[in-house]
Amino acid sequence: MQAADQLSPDTLLLERMGQGDRVSFDTLFYRYYDRIYGLLFRLVGNRAEAEDLTQEVFLTLYRKPPRGAREHNVGAWLYRVATNMGYNHIRGRQRLWQRNRLLTPGADPSQATVWDGDPAQAVEQRETAAQVRRALAGLSRRQIQLLLLRQMGLSYAELAEVCQVAPGSVGTLLARAAAAFRQQYTQQQRGSRQEVDDERE
Repeated sequence: MQAADQLSPDTLLLERMGQGDRVSFDTLFYRYYDRIYGLLFRLVGNRAEAEDLTQEVFLTLYRKPPRGAREHNVGAWLYRVATNMGYNHIRGRQRLWQRNRLLTPGADPSQATVWDGDPAQAVEQRETAAQVRRALAGLSRRQIQLLLLRQMGLSYAELAEVCQVAPGSVGTLLARAAAAFRQQYTQQQRGSRQEVDDERE
């Protein structure tokens, strides 16, 4: 068993939190809030939804902290929980979008945003953002983790820990995830162009 002075600061906070220390939870919350929110905002593309999901992630930490605290990297655990919640959210949104499209073609209520400036540019930006989210919804959880966390600047070693894969495999997995995203995004673009053509006929 590790001595207390050998534990990471996060692990010490997690242990104290398990003993009922609310200040330790608050410290972890403020330490990781911005990073978890940033990940979820990249994933869902909506500030209010990202804030709600971030709160859910920290509620999970408070109510069901990782077991075996001495072996856990708290940040990696939070990233995994956040990605799982965000993934489930966008998959649910994708199913809702597909149902809504049957009734109102071209509509994607989840992407409703107030835009300033040129209306045509706003529509184009909104559609591009929607295509990116729908493309992400077609990937696996691990592919989303790799792409978004790498975009946030995590190293290969950190990605390996978050995604629970061998460090030597991260490069290959990232390349596959990028290829899968490009394929999904291309399909989204083709689908959008087909919808426009159908509307013109």
